Amino acid sequence: MGKFLFHRTEIDGVLVIEPTVYGDQRGYFMETYNRTEFEAAGISCEFVQDNQSKSRKGVLRGLHFQKVHQQAKLVRVIKGEVYDVAVDLRRGSPTWGRYIGVTLSDKNRKQFFIPKGFAHGFLVLSEEAEFVYKCDELYHPEEEGGIPWNDPAVGVRWPLDGIGEPCLSEKDRRYGHLVDCFL
Repeated sequence: MGKFLFHRTEIDGVLVIEPTVYGDQRGYFMETYNRTEFEAAGISCEFVQDNQSKSRKGVLRGLHFQKVHQQAKLVRVIKGEVYDVAVDLRRGSPTWGRYIGVTLSDKNRKQFFIPKGFAHGFLVLSEEAEFVYKCDELYHPEEEGGIPWNDPAVGVRWPLDGIGEPCLSEKDRRYGHLVDCFL
């Protein structure tokens, strides 16, 4: 039996991944990545950069993408809970402009694989959250692009109950709309 369950989504290439968790009175152990099993599931990235962020409730980071050096990402939450979103920006894709959203938390331990060609963002639902992710391409700040978190053409249904207006960076307030984005 494998150590991971790979759940396909309505958008080709986007996966929700559940690791096997081994627990006892001492705590738990789990693998968060295993190249052999990920390759068998169709994920053959060579991850070259790991990132971690900490944010408070109501912070919304995204929806970001890299214009030239596109990044595939494997994301998870190690503390708290977030609503994570991937928006398909792949030129010619039958699901262009559609999104997948999933709740990730330190309780459910789910991971989210987002292939190249997607905008990505998340909203913090808990009082605070620590978010970690692997990327298969280095970050190039001069190539960063984004679309507004509330772009009506995408229509993300962010779970804003108890949050109200999300907390955004100045950069995230200035992004153009989906109609201008093709990767």
